[in-house]
Amino acid sequence: MMTSEDQFIGNLYQRFPINISRGKGARVWDNEGREYIDCMAGYGVALVGHCNDRVVEAIKNQSEKLIVCHMSAYNDTRLRYLEKLSSISPKGLSKVAFSNSGAESVEAALKFARKYSGKAGIIAMTGGYHGKTLGALSVTYNEKYRKPFMPLLDYVKFLPYNDRANLDNEIDDSIGTIILEPIQGETGIIIPPDGLLQNIRQICTDRNIVLIYDEIQSGLGRTGKMWAGEHWNTTPDIMCLAKGVGGGIPMALTLAKPEIIDTMKIGEHSSTFAGNPVACAAASAALDALVEDRLVQNACSVGKYFKDGLMCLKDTHKIVRDVRGLGLMLALELRFDVREVLLDGIKNGILMLYSGRNIIRLLPPLVIDESMVSSALEKINKILTKEEDRKNVR
Repeated sequence: MMTSEDQFIGNLYQRFPINISRGKGARVWDNEGREYIDCMAGYGVALVGHCNDRVVEAIKNQSEKLIVCHMSAYNDTRLRYLEKLSSISPKGLSKVAFSNSGAESVEAALKFARKYSGKAGIIAMTGGYHGKTLGALSVTYNEKYRKPFMPLLDYVKFLPYNDRANLDNEIDDSIGTIILEPIQGETGIIIPPDGLLQNIRQICTDRNIVLIYDEIQSGLGRTGKMWAGEHWNTTPDIMCLAKGVGGGIPMALTLAKPEIIDTMKIGEHSSTFAGNPVACAAASAALDALVEDRLVQNACSVGKYFKDGLMCLKDTHKIVRDVRGLGLMLALELRFDVREVLLDGIKNGILMLYSGRNIIRLLPPLVIDESMVSSALEKINKILTKEEDRKNVR
């Protein structure tokens, strides 16, 4: 089934035996017509649902008017999107740089922070993930991603995500930037301990350090609030967005305080496809869906329902070690490698993600409802029961 693609594509992705041909809402169908509950959502990209009606209509309308408009020219579709974005952006982050992917958003953030601070030193977090381009990779913790491409950026320190004293001690005059995910996604939906983000925010304020939040996976309602940082009443100096921001169309944003981004000179950072009008139209429609269709509130309520159901599974199945997450950014940590569970999920009509070897990550579209979650929980229960029988766990 996969050989037609595999003979052309480089061996860069772990691939699963499914050929997805159609999607709507929180469901997808393969090329043989089998239906799946999608708790993968293109790694969180299908935030407002597959083929969201608002997004589809916006793409159709814009593609008949103008598909390409470089940032060197003005465009009304782009302006309308920026006006909507400004109404929901964190206070103070009023300047925007467009790009096309999460890694590009991080690259821009690192450049802006260095230009503003004049300092090369960066503190990143153990367990942090920010992308695989060279700059973003330099602040990504996992050695398996970093080691083959050393040397990367100099002056990067990785510090534990829960140790304020160590953070204080490690900051010297070379440090200009701290970058973190408010909730660590790729590492397994790691939620910070109480007070941590507030402490880091205060340290950055006191020591004039640029604080970057990578909200590429956690932002735009995923956690039941528009921004994950809101759970701890904190606002960064720069924020990175991507994944679901374009309603499924490739797009990314780097939001920053004006005094930071205004240190950049014309030509010091740019992208040919940045601010593409079709992407802006799709992103504008996606924002409408989040706000007018109350998808952020849905993520909060349905996410609690989903998490409560997963907690019941933890009580039932000894192979479940932990359940964690906020909103519809959830993790089910098992006591063994999850690959067979993911494959069994495909056989049972549910698509799930991994985080490392033993963590199932669940990032369904925010349009999912309690009925579909109940069905997903039934499927997961069946799969876990099968795994316990296979491993003779009682």
